[in-house]
Amino acid sequence: MKTRNTTPKSNCPGSPLFRGSRRDFLYVGMIGGLGLTLPEFLKTKANAAAKYYESKEGVAKSVIHIYLPGGMAAQETWDPKLYAPTEYRGPNGSIPTKLTGVRFGEVFKNLAKVNDKMTVIRSMHHGEAAHERGTHNMFTGYRPSPATSYPSFGSVVSHEFGPRKNLPPYICVPNQPNEYAGSGYLSTAYGPFSLGSDPARSDFSVRDLNLPKGVDEERFKRRRNLLDAVDDHFRTLEKSDDITAMDTFYDRAYGLLSSQEAREAFDLSKEDAKMKEKYGQHDAGQRMLLARRLVEAGVRFVSLTCGSWDMHNNIRSAMSTNAVRLDQGLAALINDLDERGLLDSTLVMVTSEFGRTPKINKTAGRDHWPRVFSVALAGGGIKRGLTYGTADALGNEPDENPVTVPDLAQTVYHQLGIVGDKELVAPGPRPVEIVDGGSVLKNIIS
Repeated sequence: MKTRNTTPKSNCPGSPLFRGSRRDFLYVGMIGGLGLTLPEFLKTKANAAAKYYESKEGVAKSVIHIYLPGGMAAQETWDPKLYAPTEYRGPNGSIPTKLTGVRFGEVFKNLAKVNDKMTVIRSMHHGEAAHERGTHNMFTGYRPSPATSYPSFGSVVSHEFGPRKNLPPYICVPNQPNEYAGSGYLSTAYGPFSLGSDPARSDFSVRDLNLPKGVDEERFKRRRNLLDAVDDHFRTLEKSDDITAMDTFYDRAYGLLSSQEAREAFDLSKEDAKMKEKYGQHDAGQRMLLARRLVEAGVRFVSLTCGSWDMHNNIRSAMSTNAVRLDQGLAALINDLDERGLLDSTLVMVTSEFGRTPKINKTAGRDHWPRVFSVALAGGGIKRGLTYGTADALGNEPDENPVTVPDLAQTVYHQLGIVGDKELVAPGPRPVEIVDGGSVLKNIIS
């Protein structure tokens, strides 16, 4: 029988799951005469929860999740099939990497030079060939279910650790890419902060980040005090997730607006022209550059998308744009993090919803194929210079060390210091494990 990890328990004062017991409310009544109100008491509890989990952080302090929508072909990128017949090998060639005997697709000229800082898993697999279902897998670690809306990786991290340095714990660049990147059954308070504008735009600015015209710092503080008074009144009349979530939202928004350091994290004008050129003056490069600024400033989880990889037709031509941009931006990101001493504490994760068919189709492209595909990891305590798992010679299915989506999820959470089989509370209420099954991939951890 499986042993479920349920610590810290939901009535533990140091747990974010804490809802408040009768004893605690009696205690509030007793100390109310000493000047501590119920809202202040609850905020003290929340602070205690944040400090509790701060001490539980793992090797990785932040994650940058780079998602490649559409399903990237491993054969043209991470896992070229050198000895397969032409109709399987495809139209693109391959190039050597820094690792002896390991080759990448010819489009990854820059990534081939930093392969000694990465782990590439060539044996990922699941059973979902539809875009929506595959995307759900790779954002939540769960297969889709009609009964439960599961939270994304970023929302779980937000729930477990909360904000750091007045910055949102979970940010999507430029916007939440799909419904599965949200908070699921968790409170909407743990959903992502979306920028609302693409960093690659010349007029890039983050919405709602600056004070409105005519509102100075003093007026800003008075407005907050007035809003707090109104919110406290309505909170006594009704209890719901929406009200609690809005309270959390306003607290975090005020913290962000009132912190000059936090606001500057979003300011790409602080980067010199040479650094912007190194990443590439395109959507992939500038999103990754901003992601580096955000984790450097204290954001725990940044999710961004890059390109369009649903290449049913003319895969050679489609790769020439998408892969070149990814190659430049991702190689620059890995090198930049390493040079700044941030790579060991920042887990970079590159995923896609599935792979592509082993055989080139009639329109010179590849179709959906979830039976085997590749993902890449760098930093965050993951081994450097490792190729883990293999697909068979034609790219039909895993050959050695097959890796499931729950395996990957368990490993990511482990590196962050989150126990994957810990139970959270879904509507019902009923306990739901953060990850259902799977094992930490110990062989890829340094």
